[in-house]
Amino acid sequence: MEFELWHIWLIVALFCFIMEIFIPSFVLFNFGVGALAGTLVAALNLSIEWQIVIFSIGTLLSFFTIRPAVKKFAYNKSDFTETNVNAMIGRHAKVIEAIDNLNNQGRVVLDGDEWKARSLNNEQVQPNTLVEIVRVNSIILTVKTISAS
Repeated sequence: MEFELWHIWLIVALFCFIMEIFIPSFVLFNFGVGALAGTLVAALNLSIEWQIVIFSIGTLLSFFTIRPAVKKFAYNKSDFTETNVNAMIGRHAKVIEAIDNLNNQGRVVLDGDEWKARSLNNEQVQPNTLVEIVRVNSIILTVKTISAS
């Protein structure tokens, strides 16, 4: 079996689409679209110059039309969910060892894990008090007492 030029364009397009799965930057996809355009031109038996021109135009059109739309959809900021340390801020914890900033004491429990704790306003907080985490500095949680209302 002898390869024709449009076969090569099609293989390049498929390669770009497959590589996009492993390198998710949404750039190789655009080259794949351009290669598909080159495939169509090659199948019409137009010259290699026309194939390269149409490939370039297809890639640029894809890059400036499809890519922004997909990026806007794929990287929608409204679905952003805090994770790791940032997810702890605003959560409630229970004091298990009195918090005293002057004596460098205090521990809270959050989701079954014990953490060193310091109070926000240098107030002393007694055990079994419910507190809210306002800041995380390394392994030390800064907390404030939740007012009973």
